[in-house]
Amino acid sequence: MLHGDVLGERARLTPEKTALVFVPTGERITYGALDERASRCASMWREQLGLAKGDRIGLLANNRVDFLDCFFAAGKSGAIVVPLGTRLTANEMAYVVLDSGMRALVYDGAFAEVVRELKRLVELERWIALDEPVDPDDLRHPDLVSRTPDPGPRTTVSPEDTYCLLYTSGTTGKPKGVMVPHRMIAWNAYNTAISWQLREDDVTPIYTPLYHSGGLGAFLLPIVAIGGTIVLHSGFDTAEIWRTVKSERCTVVLGVPTIYKLLMEAPEFERADLSSVRWLISGGAPLPLYIIEAYQRRGVVFKQGYGLTEVGVNCFAMTVEQSVAKKGSIGTPMMYTQAKLVDAEGREVPIGEVGELLLKGPHVCTGYWNNPEATAAALDAGGFFHTGDLARRDKDNFFTIAGRKKDMFISGGVNVYPAEIEGELLLHPGVKDAAVIGAPHPIWGEVGVAFVVPRSDPAPAGEELGAFLATRLAKYKIPKEFVFVDSLPRTAYGKVVKGELAAMYLTKAGG
Repeated sequence: MLHGDVLGERARLTPEKTALVFVPTGERITYGALDERASRCASMWREQLGLAKGDRIGLLANNRVDFLDCFFAAGKSGAIVVPLGTRLTANEMAYVVLDSGMRALVYDGAFAEVVRELKRLVELERWIALDEPVDPDDLRHPDLVSRTPDPGPRTTVSPEDTYCLLYTSGTTGKPKGVMVPHRMIAWNAYNTAISWQLREDDVTPIYTPLYHSGGLGAFLLPIVAIGGTIVLHSGFDTAEIWRTVKSERCTVVLGVPTIYKLLMEAPEFERADLSSVRWLISGGAPLPLYIIEAYQRRGVVFKQGYGLTEVGVNCFAMTVEQSVAKKGSIGTPMMYTQAKLVDAEGREVPIGEVGELLLKGPHVCTGYWNNPEATAAALDAGGFFHTGDLARRDKDNFFTIAGRKKDMFISGGVNVYPAEIEGELLLHPGVKDAAVIGAPHPIWGEVGVAFVVPRSDPAPAGEELGAFLATRLAKYKIPKEFVFVDSLPRTAYGKVVKGELAAMYLTKAGG
């Protein structure tokens, strides 16, 4: 039966292979040992917490081995794990706790203060501490595990049973719980391993938050499926990551553009040992060409991927040769993935034109938890998921992202895609970071406003940036105003929260 116990299936094949290296402690854990930990955790959930198939259990923790125990336990117990974003406030967490209907919460000692506040907002049957309890009545995870007898058999599940609820970042409103079924967990892992041509000798560092779909879907589950090795960092530290790439001989590395930019700007970059790296891959947001070129000058192959929480974070693939020939593209759809681009009326657009990207395949979610309206709006009658991303396709069936549908604005009747402008702005030597939004205009309907983080003081003048863009872009694409800021508001995974920028601009304009 198809189920999401990817770890259990891999451990059955290669139990003695090293599955995990935990950087903070230096622990090296085999697949057999990691699987035994997760199996014991699943048994503890059933026998000591009384969790049945379909019950929800929350998980608030930084990257640590116990996080993996709980996540993989969902594949064995039938309980639904609900990871909580570690940057959320107690008020934001309370919404997820209540919306998901979780019965229990496992928490990391690093979040003791926010847990105390959360307890004033919600009631749960069980609070389980990975470290020291916040209150005397809270249970201790290590004690529960130690009292659990030998793990029992896996709970029988169906492919469509929900494995986990992954809440979206909520950049445009309240977060929505994406229902990720066991079928999606398995297909994302196996199809990524095949389409990306991962190998059993691949070693990958994971430093992005595990509560996010990116940390789980790429590369954790695909590397486990193929039998490679995960090098788990507790957080993001550029010097530590470059040291680990060298010491553990990492071969494939995932990041988002913001992370690659920080790694590139770190003093260790120029002398980092990259001889073991087969390729790097970026996702989460459009990747500026100048970042690709910087790594290529170091002799490293740089690919770009694409995915969403709702469709599995890996939906496109490319070979090493294609990463050069199709630089800037996200690749061609992975095996068993259907992709099409449509206009506002749902008609497929011709090659070279921009349309909304729709995806269909066994790696697509079953919808949003307790939200049939949002599910119906995203998943059409034909089974295609409407991503909200705009893209164009070339004659070779390679796709390039143009930006978010909601970010696009119309100036003088012409569509303008902020991602294109941002990519060019970042090529200016005086620009460290940039984001473009559309703002109301009495004549043109909307015009571009660029928020710019300067690289040094004094900042380049707006006139200078406008003149720079004029040599690279059509006149209607050039922002009519440049706003200089110290930083851009971003989600935990690096995406710019453009709603905050729009609100900032409207307040400024109104003032």
